[in-house]
Amino acid sequence: MSGGDPHGFDPWVDAQGNGRLTSLVPRPRSPLEDEFGIRFLGPPVHVRRGPRRGLVLAMAFLVAVSAMIIGRWWAIGHDSVPPAGYEEAATPLGSPSYETLAATGNHAFAAMQPDGSGPVAWSPCRPIHFVVRQDGAPPNGDQLVTTAIARISAATGLVFVDDGATQEAPSTDRAAYQPDLYGKRWAPVLVAWSTPEETPELAGDTIGIGGSAPVTQTGQSVYVTGSVTLDAPGMSELLATPNGVNSTIGVITHEFAHVVGLDHVDDPTQLMNPRASAAISTLQQGDLAGLAVLSLGACAPHL
Repeated sequence: MSGGDPHGFDPWVDAQGNGRLTSLVPRPRSPLEDEFGIRFLGPPVHVRRGPRRGLVLAMAFLVAVSAMIIGRWWAIGHDSVPPAGYEEAATPLGSPSYETLAATGNHAFAAMQPDGSGPVAWSPCRPIHFVVRQDGAPPNGDQLVTTAIARISAATGLVFVDDGATQEAPSTDRAAYQPDLYGKRWAPVLVAWSTPEETPELAGDTIGIGGSAPVTQTGQSVYVTGSVTLDAPGMSELLATPNGVNSTIGVITHEFAHVVGLDHVDDPTQLMNPRASAAISTLQQGDLAGLAVLSLGACAPHL
């Protein structure tokens, strides 16, 4: 992916920048991937969300710097990182679907590698844990969330693990490493049902926010945690509309697509358009094409 070693993967160093460690493990290509010629398609397209009518789906602000994340949404200190390699396997845990690999269409990525060689992605060699804060959730909230996650998992081959309920509130200063709450590992993805009063970013016509935080070391970025914040009152209103269940699952799927690395596209035929549409509630061809690229992330045994 970048020019550090003969396989195209930069070496990692420890959190203090000391020493040269083993390179990232490249993900083996399957015959399907060779057949469809998956390629990185360039930098993301950022869509302006103007004062048009309709529900807005937002992406969380992301910041990454070498060996440390200091941003509006995420905070990681250089001496407060978990032991490396938690649950990391030698090979990817799953594979993208045939439909995903065959898909073509408009898509964009939330963040690119520092050298522009490809998008930032999760390690496919470890599960993505998530927790849910239930405050204000509709009665079928768990099913809505798990259905959306199942769609992303089926498309990408990424494995998600439900760690149950949490009392952690959504925050613009969420720490990515919280050993007192979640043990010595990166904090799981936080799914929080919230309100515009608690989360001002949900004010107006914004109904959901999603995104992830990468760690960057020696020029290579990998997502390690993320969050999805859902407007509970807004979702309840949406559920009451015709086709409300499908529309709501579509919104949550959109936010989890942000979590795994997709950005908005200015294309109303795609689920990743920033305006929710009752007509588009499932992943479309462009969405799947972007997820195909994100599913090919490298293993990260030293993270």
